[in-house]
Amino acid sequence: MVFEPPKRLVRALGETAPDGDDWLEKLPEAAQQAVALRELTVERVQVPGGRSSLVVLVRTADGTPAVLKLAPGRARPEAERAALAHWGGRGAVQLLEPPPGSRLRPSGEVPPSSEGVLLLERLHPDVSVRSLPEAKALLEAAGTLRRLWVEPPADFPFETVAERTGRQAEAMRARAQADPEVAPLVGLALAAREELLSAPPEHRLLHGTFRQSKVLSGERMPWLAVGPDPVVGECAFDLARLVRDRVEDLIAQPSGAATTRRRIKRLAESLDVDQERLRGWTLFRAVESGVRARRVGRPRDAELLLEFAGWL
Repeated sequence: MVFEPPKRLVRALGETAPDGDDWLEKLPEAAQQAVALRELTVERVQVPGGRSSLVVLVRTADGTPAVLKLAPGRARPEAERAALAHWGGRGAVQLLEPPPGSRLRPSGEVPPSSEGVLLLERLHPDVSVRSLPEAKALLEAAGTLRRLWVEPPADFPFETVAERTGRQAEAMRARAQADPEVAPLVGLALAAREELLSAPPEHRLLHGTFRQSKVLSGERMPWLAVGPDPVVGECAFDLARLVRDRVEDLIAQPSGAATTRRRIKRLAESLDVDQERLRGWTLFRAVESGVRARRVGRPRDAELLLEFAGWL
């Protein structure tokens, strides 16, 4: 089988690829090797798939449905592996290969045959909580997220919220200098970040990129999270991305700003998160995403996100 990456993956990785990156060119061969090594039977490549990895529906040698996922190093697949192993299937998709500790070399490196490759339990890839009515979708998504907020492992291999948002803040400042139109919102977002980082209320393992489309229907549990970009920090940071789910629908509503405020209040109360901290991280993450979309040439996405941020 020829493993041709979906157009969405090619486009998304093209926006972030460093000069000289050849991961996409090597992907078909890497996928063939991963399939052969694990004696998998390929059903199909998931389309449109994700924005940071190739997702292939497969069956193991004993016929078990599974998912083979291949991602470049910049998508932090080994952090994803470590987080999934730590959650152990509680609230998230399960690894079908041994956890990291049993696969590591003495040097602590993942063997080349496994680096960037995850074999996961098969969920229903075309059924996410986004298919539910909005109120029910938010309820189910929030319940899933609560199960993921656990103490991180003692020697966790994950970025902290401060580290990740620090890199993002640098890019936002640079963009604001080159693009004065976004400077006022960037200033508000950066000020919110500084205040929020001064006294974080807890230290938890977070999904990192949680939204409705990241929660899929399963057999083992009704809903399970997939595709984490794990980070360690306060829960409000993780919940912030969920606030703006279906942002295009919010923007289209005459009462979109009021609906957003109610959503923040409802989510904060249901998950015991401080409402103002959730509002602050929602502002920062919306502005960061909007500025990044503007930088890489997605003006429609940028317009929606920055209008949404202006409500906060």
